[in-house]
Amino acid sequence: MNFRFCILILTVLLSIGSIASADELTTEIQKTYDSIKTFKADFSQTLTNAASKESEVRSGKITFKQPSLLHWESITPEKELLIVGESIVWDYFPDEKLALKYRTKQLFNSKTMIKFISGKAKLEEDFIVENQGEEEGLIKLKLMPFEPETGLVLAYVWVDPDKKMLTKILVVDFYGNGNEVLLRNIEIDPAVADSLYEFTPPKGVDVEDNTKN
Repeated sequence: MNFRFCILILTVLLSIGSIASADELTTEIQKTYDSIKTFKADFSQTLTNAASKESEVRSGKITFKQPSLLHWESITPEKELLIVGESIVWDYFPDEKLALKYRTKQLFNSKTMIKFISGKAKLEEDFIVENQGEEEGLIKLKLMPFEPETGLVLAYVWVDPDKKMLTKILVVDFYGNGNEVLLRNIEIDPAVADSLYEFTPPKGVDVEDNTKN
């Protein structure tokens, strides 16, 4: 399925230290991610159309809680709220008075951003991981999926070796469109209430129910 804000992005938390090989990198990535209970971050997202060369920049905040709860709020240029609960996903567009409803498991049928954030995507199983060395003080990894999908045929991630955190992700789809996300102000293991991942459509909002699809 395709959310309008293009959730086919990779957002994993990386820990690499001075490790050199790709195999060791993927092992440490999983270890670090598994140790994190919650995180918050500001994000900026640049969506580039390969055909027109036009770009759209979005920004907002993201809050994650294990095992797979997500609160993704786009603030500019227009508001959008994605809530991933234990069994239900809501994608809400307040300006349009529209809310899309999905089953959570629908997000894990492909290599979506949600799958990576939740730790359900195993890099060593799903990708060929290539360490491309240092770039502007960051460590760059190239991810080539064993089974490419329309929304993801190639990805790159950049990691701050001091903070041991992912700072930028670039995903390229079958058509050459780019989806780049930059994370800032990452906060690890803040207190997060479960109510943040609950949503009730306001009165007057049209609900498109996709849970029966």
